[in-house]
Amino acid sequence: MMSEEIELIDISHSLPALEIDLKYAGADNITGRAIYRQPRCLLHPEAARALARSVEVAAMAGLTLILYDAYRPRLAQQYLWEACPDPRYVMDIKQGSHHSRGVAVDVALRDRDGGVLDMGSGFDEMIPRSHPFFPGLPVTAQRHRLLLNAIMAAGGFRGISSEWWHFELPNAAGYPLLTDRFGCYPPGNAK
Repeated sequence: MMSEEIELIDISHSLPALEIDLKYAGADNITGRAIYRQPRCLLHPEAARALARSVEVAAMAGLTLILYDAYRPRLAQQYLWEACPDPRYVMDIKQGSHHSRGVAVDVALRDRDGGVLDMGSGFDEMIPRSHPFFPGLPVTAQRHRLLLNAIMAAGGFRGISSEWWHFELPNAAGYPLLTDRFGCYPPGNAK
């Protein structure tokens, strides 16, 4: 199901307390290249409200939420699938990503001193150590992951079993896949 009717919220304007570091607008991601032509931070209105609450809860703990990805064009999802065709980590383009529905976010946390909290693996590291409850992590990284989960749950998000950074609204699959709202660089033509 596709829909053009949903007006997405530009959270870069509506959530000034949110730090934005769009990983797919640069090369620091699984593809090793920029995918997004425009660094736009869009979300379904329901996801934007949930994220606003999570930002507030993070601030109560003296932390800043860092956004790595929000709405994702379907073409970008295809490029991610080509880079990692493993359904444990990347949704097949035939099924559609919850990011492409505007109801999923990739996030991390920054402390008061400006450091990104150690989560025990990097963003887009598609390995078992990136699973939220991986048993072999140092205690500090486990605590940071639990804290991130609590902050996101307070907003109404739920995590997934394979990526500590990914959160989505409950019943995310029930939201329609959206048409691409901004362009992507073709392989080999990223700026």
